[in-house]
Amino acid sequence: MGKYFGTDGFRGEANVNLTADHAYKIGRFLGWYYTKTKTEAGDEPARIIIGKDTRRSSYMFEYALVGGLVASGADAYLLHVTTTPCVSYITKIDSFDCGIMISASHNPYYDNGIKLINSKGEKMDESITDIIEKYIDGEFEMTPLPFALKDKIGKTVDYVSGRNRYIGYLISLGIYSFKGIKVGLDCANGSSWNIAKAVFDALGATTYVINAEPDGTNINRNAGSTHIEGLQRLVVEKGLDVGFAFDGDADRCLCVDEKGNIVDGDGILYIFGKYIKEKGFFSNNTVVTTVMSNFGLYKAFENLGIDYAKTDVGDRFVYEYMSKNGCKLGGEQSGHIIFSKYATTGDGILTSLKMMEVMLSAKKKFSELTEGFTPYPQLLVNIRVTDKKDAAADEDVISAVSRAEKKLGTEGRILVRESGTEPVIRVMAEAKSTELCEECVYSIIDTIRSKGYEVKE
Repeated sequence: MGKYFGTDGFRGEANVNLTADHAYKIGRFLGWYYTKTKTEAGDEPARIIIGKDTRRSSYMFEYALVGGLVASGADAYLLHVTTTPCVSYITKIDSFDCGIMISASHNPYYDNGIKLINSKGEKMDESITDIIEKYIDGEFEMTPLPFALKDKIGKTVDYVSGRNRYIGYLISLGIYSFKGIKVGLDCANGSSWNIAKAVFDALGATTYVINAEPDGTNINRNAGSTHIEGLQRLVVEKGLDVGFAFDGDADRCLCVDEKGNIVDGDGILYIFGKYIKEKGFFSNNTVVTTVMSNFGLYKAFENLGIDYAKTDVGDRFVYEYMSKNGCKLGGEQSGHIIFSKYATTGDGILTSLKMMEVMLSAKKKFSELTEGFTPYPQLLVNIRVTDKKDAAADEDVISAVSRAEKKLGTEGRILVRESGTEPVIRVMAEAKSTELCEECVYSIIDTIRSKGYEVKE
């Protein structure tokens, strides 16, 4: 990770550690860099597309980015409020030089982020973000960058048609009619609020939607995949067949079965891995997971004769492994699921469509699709800290981790890691019992607190 760009872009509290000035400079650099590349090959401006989520600050960052882009000679195309996977899809399909998504995903409204996407619809190469960081800090060799002049100044183009085309693409992936199926959708008051229902309605579902009234400050607030209890209540109270919860930029999806039980990313990987194994669609028989996936998932895959790989946490690492090794399915427990045949990034709405496909193909209730997968008890606790690197490297914290590992032996595991997007240490344990998980996790959390690293709010 760089100084500003982590595993999922440049993220921070709006106007604190991510400012409009940062956005303007990112726009200036990208506009100059890609226009320079295009000019060397011919004489046309770079074309860069921008999407945003529903945070109040997203408009500020959008305007700042556009100002930088056009000042450097690039044309800025605006998708307006849309999802991260939409930006990824349109960047690739419409041959844009790069894409920008303004979002802090599942973070609270006062945070925001700038995600950069290359021309293939993939996360931007670190070689480019490293140069952008140097430019932001005034250390790039071409600083100051030249301004575009006269007719070389870029223009802004309304490109809402791209978002509509993405909606059409999602609808085209629904191979079964959803008629007669009652579906709950939790849009987190975020990017999916005006997309998910349109897709499910077009495919014939009877939809029940919650948290689809964004006001700029309610994104992810007691809503979406990080607060799924509202969807659980909706599914049970309305007698729905299934529910799907998205996060702020809709690159994640978690499911709720007809009984109100949560099916997380591991469950989704199991359901679809088993499905394509049975259908004979599994070209290399390998599902790509991260180190956060549950022991129970691996045991279930072994019983099915499915191979698996483990990567570091982050859908960037999952996708990189999938690309290098020709894998069709991968993802994270948090709900970032990548279907490489259809997308280059996690796509929450696409994931929900694929779960509908399995349910309708099998002609089973959603709860029946997870039969054969029994997760180990698992506990994950996040602790907000003053310095995540210092906390993770503290000798007393390391000793506490070692003691917990000895207690678990070969019947479980401890994972302590720094968040790639927040000032947070994540402590996770898996064991034969919930009580043992709690004992191990909180012994480490208490040590972090005792050393004074915890942020008091």
